[in-house]
Amino acid sequence: MKGFKKILFPVDFSEVSPMIVPWVITMVDKFKSELHLIFVVRSLLPLTSFDVTETSIISFEGEILKAGEKSMDEFVKKHFKKYPACKAHVLTGDPAEEILNYVNNENIDLVIMGTHGRKGLDRVLFGSVAAHVIKESSAPVMSINPYRLSLDKNKRHDNQED
Repeated sequence: MKGFKKILFPVDFSEVSPMIVPWVITMVDKFKSELHLIFVVRSLLPLTSFDVTETSIISFEGEILKAGEKSMDEFVKKHFKKYPACKAHVLTGDPAEEILNYVNNENIDLVIMGTHGRKGLDRVLFGSVAAHVIKESSAPVMSINPYRLSLDKNKRHDNQED
């Protein structure tokens, strides 16, 4: 079996990201992989069509980038302090496209990402970054829906009590 020398973990700082950490650590340890984390700030430049000045948008995007960098630093310190060689980056653009670009540019061997399990209108409005990455990635993608795992775990636990 081919090993995974470089693993990418895209994070969004939602409650899902920390729930995926144990899976990432397991794979990084098992394959002695180099760990990459990225957070993508969605570009706001398309909002210039709403009569918002480009200067205002660029300034606001800069503030979001700073906040993203701070959140990334805290996330890495909290969850990956045992991995000082972890490479963490904050990027701007379309999240799915930036993840795919990173996979190709950094020769990533495996992507591990969480899904939110969105359905209906929520999925239509926000789309699915994970679905796009799974379809288009040149590297294998391990997608984890932590809510589904919790549900399945509870079902298994309930069945064991019978």
